[in-house]
Amino acid sequence: MSAAFQRILLKLSGEALMGDLGYGLDPDIVQGIAAEIKDVVSSGVQMAIVVGGGNIFRGMKGAAAGMDRATADYIGMVATIMNAITLQDALERIDVPTRVQTAIAMQQIAEPYIRRRAIRHLEKGRVVIFGGGSGNPFFTTDTTAALRAAEINANVIFKATKVDGVYDSDPHLNPQAKRYDRVTYGQVLTEELQVMDSTAIALCKDNNIPIMVFDLSVRGNIHKAVMGEQIGTIVGGICEPS
Repeated sequence: MSAAFQRILLKLSGEALMGDLGYGLDPDIVQGIAAEIKDVVSSGVQMAIVVGGGNIFRGMKGAAAGMDRATADYIGMVATIMNAITLQDALERIDVPTRVQTAIAMQQIAEPYIRRRAIRHLEKGRVVIFGGGSGNPFFTTDTTAALRAAEINANVIFKATKVDGVYDSDPHLNPQAKRYDRVTYGQVLTEELQVMDSTAIALCKDNNIPIMVFDLSVRGNIHKAVMGEQIGTIVGGICEPS
């Protein structure tokens, strides 16, 4: 069975990397994700990754505590780079060639983000991890994922989360919450469904990039998504009305 997508962008939240820990990184979780990525890349699929930093520092939380919002966001960007380097190490320990590119210059430890270079790495079979967010405060890593996906011409964004799709309300608080198999970009915006922030959704809609939301904790889900299996929820895509 061949892959349904040639080039994907995987959005990993920082929280996904910490597992059940209250803070930081769970090495077993990181290594498990790396093993799944290796399985996907070995099938010939090109993969880029945007990683969040909420397991270390969240800009909005820092701002709520009285910190200047821009300063808090920059600290959050540095946290994403820490996660990116950690994931790179896990991948390279299992022989997956990987490059980290950052929107904030850190030449001693990572490449600067250069679109054409990122695409060339992907074409050579390397995993590219984008750290540092978009390089600008007031934007989330969800928006970064949508932006980078458009820039590298990704076929789809995989948003790997702690829930198995998109619901009409929080399934942890409402046992009767309804899970959607497919929603439109417009539904996400008008019904304020918690998929990505509105800027990210608008970018995906404008560039017709579908989003697949699924549960990362189920081993094998990344591979199933790549193969085109119906898991989680699909947002938008080629069936989206104009």
